[in-house]
Amino acid sequence: MKFINRTEELAFLHKHHEKPGFQFIPLYGRRRVGKTRLVREFIRDKRAIYFLADSVTEGEQLRNLGREVGEFFSDTILADSGFRDWQQFFCYLKEKGEQERLVVVIDEFPYLVNSNKGISSIFQKGIDTHLKESNVFLVLLGSSIGMMEEEVLYYKAPLYGRRTASLEVREMSFVALAEFFPDAGLQQRLAIYGVFGAIPAYIERLDAQSDIISAITDLILDRGSFLYNEVEFLLREELREPRNYFVILRAIAQGKRKMSEIINDTGFEKSHLARYLDILRSLRFVDKEIPVTEKYPDKSRLGLYRLHDRYFTFWFRYVFPHRSRLEIGNTDYLLGKIRDTFDQHLSFVYEDVCRELCLDLMKTGAISFSALGRWWQKNEEIDLVALDEESDTIWFGECKWSVNPVGEDIYRALQRKTSLVTWGSEQRRERFILFSRSGFTDGMRALAAKDEVLLVEGETLFTSG
Repeated sequence: MKFINRTEELAFLHKHHEKPGFQFIPLYGRRRVGKTRLVREFIRDKRAIYFLADSVTEGEQLRNLGREVGEFFSDTILADSGFRDWQQFFCYLKEKGEQERLVVVIDEFPYLVNSNKGISSIFQKGIDTHLKESNVFLVLLGSSIGMMEEEVLYYKAPLYGRRTASLEVREMSFVALAEFFPDAGLQQRLAIYGVFGAIPAYIERLDAQSDIISAITDLILDRGSFLYNEVEFLLREELREPRNYFVILRAIAQGKRKMSEIINDTGFEKSHLARYLDILRSLRFVDKEIPVTEKYPDKSRLGLYRLHDRYFTFWFRYVFPHRSRLEIGNTDYLLGKIRDTFDQHLSFVYEDVCRELCLDLMKTGAISFSALGRWWQKNEEIDLVALDEESDTIWFGECKWSVNPVGEDIYRALQRKTSLVTWGSEQRRERFILFSRSGFTDGMRALAAKDEVLLVEGETLFTSG
């Protein structure tokens, strides 16, 4: 598949590649997010060695690494015998990378950690003793975010002080799906996003001509399919106590979003739950939402937890509660439930997409802000609030995934809520933006022109005052 949508990440790597001297870049991110594809694209036209570590002994790792390096440099002796130890590996790299830039990529670095718990200290010594004065460009990749943080990224990690930069490869944006599926409309792309997110390894398996129900059936509900056990696999790969985290994720997926609600549902003590949630947040499985207007978000008691990962959200909502039926091949019941409630599921996804679209609108100058999020208080909430401190302007927005055009009533209800939101000075400027799947009534369009309201139909800015 064509390489898509990693322009910022590629530019980052190219920028550091052009810098003189030794460079060390830890590159990390969740599994399936496209780290290997990114690096392979980066080294495509460079003097580069790529090595994929595996779950084997340290001796086998060194033999396999020696084979890759030996074949690259046409060194038949090294290719046949491999490296005898890591000291020889670093000496060899120093010699070959003394003058001309040499890129060395080691993928799945956590497998090296598993084969030798002291590997990070060995690499630290190798960098200090051999590579520091070379022109080697070293990239260590890891899908186990927890292990990469422990071994490389935390300030106490042996390799922390040796990195010259680091890069987290995150899930692609919703907008990127337009490049994968150029002929698909908003509703089709939103349906894909609402199930699979924008994870390249998932997206590449989709047939653009297939409807979303068929894709769900083939890729998720079939017991032998790629994604049937994906959530459990990812949790086992990342976490020492996957069962405890599983219980927490299930509770959040079922609507237990406050700390107190999760405690009541799981039975965990608050201190233990707080630690588990911090880990889930660091792995980007869970988000903690705070009203965007909170002055001290770290101290706010209004935080709500939600699943960050799109596929996790879909799986816990639909697949997990019906695993017993799926195990005996009875998919019809679940498919019926998905058909009945999928549009409601997408309405929540659309809110996130609208906030993402605001970032694109800011690039065009249609809107300006320094903070963006949701706002809520007791029984009142606003889908989208954007703050521009420099101009003392606050934007209020609603996102409607409805088959009916948005009318004046939605706008008036939003206006009413603004008085409840404390932010800025008494002279603050209030602006409004409405997002609608199905457009706007003539009355709303006329009112928008009068009040300078921004209207976004689908993904397109429709009109502004």
